Amino acid sequence: MTASVPDTARLSPEALSQALRVLEPRTAAVLIRRLVERRTQEECAAWYGISSNAFSTLMLRAAVALARQLGQPARPPESPEEATAWERMLAMAVEKDTAPVPVPLAPVASLCRRMHAQGPEVEAALDQAARADADSPGRAREEWLRRLAVAALLALTAWLYWSRPPDPEPRPERRMRSPERR
Repeated sequence: MTASVPDTARLSPEALSQALRVLEPRTAAVLIRRLVERRTQEECAAWYGISSNAFSTLMLRAAVALARQLGQPARPPESPEEATAWERMLAMAVEKDTAPVPVPLAPVASLCRRMHAQGPEVEAALDQAARADADSPGRAREEWLRRLAVAALLALTAWLYWSRPPDPEPRPERRMRSPERR
């Protein structure tokens, strides 16, 4: 029995935000900036200080990673030519729902369209998840453990500094005789 593939049109903002939170931070940041915050490709490229083509590459890789995270049948492009074409098609697909995409790219494009359409809701879900994480007991325990570790390091450093042996007395300088005085 095979697991069913979730329909991207039915993914809730909470499911999308949870999938984003599981991704690597840079990958998620690319998707959030472009799809959730609804920035243009040029704005995103300028933000990262890269060309628009380089951002298209990052966007395609991030979108494929998100699709895989959500159980979609997504694969990376198989050749540089296919990658270039997919990058261009994905950029157009995000802007226009009617933009054509090849069959292997369809789940990724559909997911990107869904996230772009639900941008504000996904952003609200991300904010809510971040607040819940910050207010959780586990987070408070981690914060106290960090403070305890810093205090222990400071105490150890102070102890090592004050318990070090005294500096040795400097040795008197020895004068070397010049070779002609021998």
